Formats: sequence, structure tokens, C-alpha cells
Amino acid sequence: RAGMHLIRAEVAADYSTRGRGLMFRKSLAPNGGMLFIFDGAEIHCMWMKNTFVPLSVAFMDEQGTIVSIHDMQPQNETSHCAAKPARFALEMNQGWFAKKGIKAGARIGGVDKAPPPR
Repeated sequence: RAGMHLIRAEVAADYSTRGRGLMFRKSLAPNGGMLFIFDGAEIHCMWMKNTFVPLSVAFMDEQGTIVSIHDMQPQNETSHCAAKPARFALEMNQGWFAKKGIKAGARIGGVDKAPPPR
């Protein structure tokens, strides 16, 4: 069982903030990240256009259970897509999930309490 880790995530819950994501940032705090809240559970994809920090993204279902984790390279337009329908995506510094022993099937607590998109 993975331990407790406090994540300080900014929330991207509408089209424009999701579209901008973490673009143009030069760094991310050690436990900093961005939680993307999608309008519905679908096969969502992320890319790294104009993103300078190497990231890992965990796609999660409605309950916050990770369906897949992908490492993404800076300034790359390759699409990284959820393995199953996802309602949330959490971007963290690349390798953050691996270093914490967090894998697909683990649950990220609290994401299901995030406010719904307006």
C-alpha cells in the first residue's frame, strides 16, 4: 500500500485552463501538480506542446482509481491517452508516481471531492 503523500495541485476544470495546463512553466514544486477535471469519463489524451517540464500523468476514473500512468517528454506533441475512460488526470513531475510506488490500480484520495466543472 502506498503511503500518504500531500499533493498541492492546481485545478484545471474548464476548457481554457485544461487547454493551457502547465504550458510555459519552467519548473514545478516537488509535490506540485495539476489536476484536470473533465466534463465526463472518456478516453482523454494529453500532450506536451509548449510544456518545458518533463511530466508524468495519471489518468483516473470517477472514484480516483488510476487507470494508467504515462511519462511525457517536454515540447512533444505525442498524445498520451488513458487506457480506460477517465474523469480526472493528475500531472506531476516526471517519475513522481514511480518514486512513490504508485501504479495503475492505486487510488488518489480526494479527487472525487473536487468541485464539478462550471
